[in-house]
Amino acid sequence: MDVTLYTRKNCPLCDEAKKTLLAARITPREVDVDLDPELKRRFGNDVPVIFVGEEEAFRHRIEWRVVDGHLEREFRFKDFAEALAFTNKIGAVAEQQNHHPDILLGWGKVKVTTWSHDANGITARDLRLAGAIDGI
Repeated sequence: MDVTLYTRKNCPLCDEAKKTLLAARITPREVDVDLDPELKRRFGNDVPVIFVGEEEAFRHRIEWRVVDGHLEREFRFKDFAEALAFTNKIGAVAEQQNHHPDILLGWGKVKVTTWSHDANGITARDLRLAGAIDGI
């Protein structure tokens, strides 16, 4: 899997992002933005930035956890209606990407779990979907 982690030295968020990727058995190619003036200008303090292939998937942090070889995240809302609306947005993004997570909807919360069954683990598709869900 082609994953690039744009980072800088002494960056706790960068360290956390790398830790999450390694827990998912993904070894990213690390690029220190401070060593390249163009990247430093492009990203500024907006690190870490994670690209999957040519596509940006995450910026600042990965809020997803690796649980039993899956990516998992719980989102909180003020009531059931907001949680349901968010669930429907996830459904639209999942259909668009043709990659469908497990979604647990409850009062004021939505728990999303994604992994690629055929790969028996986390893939680039999972990272892209997780990043897209974060962007909702």
